[in-house]
Amino acid sequence: MGKKYVESVKLIDRSTLYTPSEAIDLALKTSKAKFDETIELALKLGVDPRHADQQVRGAVVLPHGTGKKVRVLVFAKGAKVEEAQNAGADYVGSDEYVQKIQNENWFDFDVVVATPDMMGIVGRLGRILGPKGLMPNPKSGTVTFDVAKAIEEIKAGKVEYRVDKTSIIHVPIGKKSFEAQKLLENFHVLMEAVVKAKPAAAKGQYLKSVVISSTMGPGIKINSAKVLD
Repeated sequence: MGKKYVESVKLIDRSTLYTPSEAIDLALKTSKAKFDETIELALKLGVDPRHADQQVRGAVVLPHGTGKKVRVLVFAKGAKVEEAQNAGADYVGSDEYVQKIQNENWFDFDVVVATPDMMGIVGRLGRILGPKGLMPNPKSGTVTFDVAKAIEEIKAGKVEYRVDKTSIIHVPIGKKSFEAQKLLENFHVLMEAVVKAKPAAAKGQYLKSVVISSTMGPGIKINSAKVLD
């Protein structure tokens, strides 16, 4: 444990469940690294991700974005290539990018968008993109013919959330350089989306724990009953 981390821990009462506003203020106070740390949520859900009817996955556009420049790779052909380029895609193509990823281990992108007619080609990358959470998916809006809208939303601050094997969702809501109010507004928009995404098959308490932290800072527990307040 570094000296700065130890000092940060002293600012937090481990026995307290904070309001979202209090927790965000603490996350900013305990963010002591010299770089612009990401403010991230870890949501423990009362679901069993081994069952298909208890998967929690989706995407939402944060009103103030994430503070990160997102690089978008689009698989498209024909008129959709120009549409994607005009919308601000960083890379647009087809087989050449499949080969680049397969042969060169190339990953200079953060999000992959594909038109439905390209999924046969993109499917060859399933074993590579899937484990990294980069495979296009209709549920997250990344498999679509409306590539311009998809790109614009991603660039504007769209984030994907997906429960992992341990029933936890990890998702960023901004940067240390953000004003607390902007982080709070991003937090509320994200939490509303996750709460609405509760599977009908999920029983008992849905939000088991909500923890916020900066990249290098300690976790701060939020009162799950107050997340929408």
